[in-house]
Amino acid sequence: MSGVAAANSNEELQRFLYENMLYVTCNEDGAAVAYSGGYVVDGYLYIGEVDVLPAWQRRGLGRSLVTTLIEDGRRRRLAGVTLTTDRFAPFNAPFYARLGFKLLEGETILQHLRSNLDRQVADGLDPFRRVAMALLF
Repeated sequence: MSGVAAANSNEELQRFLYENMLYVTCNEDGAAVAYSGGYVVDGYLYIGEVDVLPAWQRRGLGRSLVTTLIEDGRRRRLAGVTLTTDRFAPFNAPFYARLGFKLLEGETILQHLRSNLDRQVADGLDPFRRVAMALLF
C-alpha cells in the first residue's frame, strides 16, 4: 500500500502469508486499500496488523478484516484472538472493544502479549499508551 508508512516489515508480512492469515481488500482497479495479518502463537491467533488507507476508512473495511481473522481463529479451534494496540486512539482499543475484545492487565496479560508489549516499548512506543487485548472463544 504505497503512500503510507510501512506498518510491517517484509518478514512480518511473510509470516502472515506463511500462516495463511494475510487478508487484503482491493479497490475496483485491483489496488490494495486495506490489509490485515496475523499468526498463531501459544494457541491464540495474534493480530499483527490491521491497516486501512485514510481515504478508505469509515467504510467497514477494518471491521470486516478483523471479523475475518476472528472467524479464522474459530475455524482453527484456537483459544481466542489477541492483539496489542494503542489505548487512546479511537480506531484502536475503543474499536476492538466494540468488537468484544477485553483489556488484559497485570497478571492476566498472556506471555506472548507481554513479550510484544516489551518489544514495542523497546522500539520507542509509549508504555502508558500500549495495551493488550483478547477475545476469548
